Amino acid sequence: MALKRMGIVKNYEEIMNFTVVIVGVGGVGSVAAEMLTRCGIGKLILFDYDHVAIANMNRLFYQPHHAGLSKVEAAANTLSFINPRVVIEVHNYDITHVDHFDQFVHRLREGSLSEKRVDLVLSCVDNFEARMAINTACNEIGQPWFESGVSENAVSGHIQLIVPGRSACFGCAPPLVVASGVPTIKKEGVCAASLPTTMGIVAGLLVQNTLKRLLRFGEVSWYLGYSALTDFFPTMMLKPNPNCDDPLCRDNQEKYKILGEEDSLPASDVAEEAVTHEDNTWGKFGIRMSKSY
Repeated sequence: MALKRMGIVKNYEEIMNFTVVIVGVGGVGSVAAEMLTRCGIGKLILFDYDHVAIANMNRLFYQPHHAGLSKVEAAANTLSFINPRVVIEVHNYDITHVDHFDQFVHRLREGSLSEKRVDLVLSCVDNFEARMAINTACNEIGQPWFESGVSENAVSGHIQLIVPGRSACFGCAPPLVVASGVPTIKKEGVCAASLPTTMGIVAGLLVQNTLKRLLRFGEVSWYLGYSALTDFFPTMMLKPNPNCDDPLCRDNQEKYKILGEEDSLPASDVAEEAVTHEDNTWGKFGIRMSKSY
């Protein structure tokens, strides 16, 4: 592996010990799952209630012969063929339903290879309700996770790292979405348009930062946006809202203050201070723009 050979990562083999949950195995999630499988991740747990349709063929990963299969079943078959050493666990249900939500939380708590809490959750869903369900579950057990999304017009997207207590949870996030100017949250329905290019780019950014966080190299982005129209990559960080509507988020903030413990971000990212945003009255809102050459 080049990362190890070039001295960027000392123990790349550790990737085989990690368990990553992917919720939503559509345009972004399926590609992220394939990338992690090719990288040699130890275990993937896939959640999706939908089935593959011919209409999905304008995206990546799925093929016409998958039509009619559940997305998790089709994904598991393909991923196991690519790398049979990866443990694949699938769940074909909607996590927003009450009974299924409890099962979802249980798998986050005990789904790792060591039957303990998973290492990371990747949200690749396309609706508000599922994002809020993931947010609630991760706040409940203190689970770090990445939120991701592609805009309805399919020409922009983003990823966001959420560490309960340390950074803004999804319930704290509306100011971030407004400030970024990227309408990636839709409260009703699903994304009407899709481009395999945008999906692939967002999936690549998501997996790249997943690898950096798990293997502790480079700088993990708290928030990284992408505009296809301008090739613009804004980065920023949003501190948690002390008045967040989610009591679990507020509890996590207090725990973080008391414990003062560092999460597993690389040192280069931990040491960085966010710049206070003038319009944000309740937290530090740092914005750092990418350079153009």
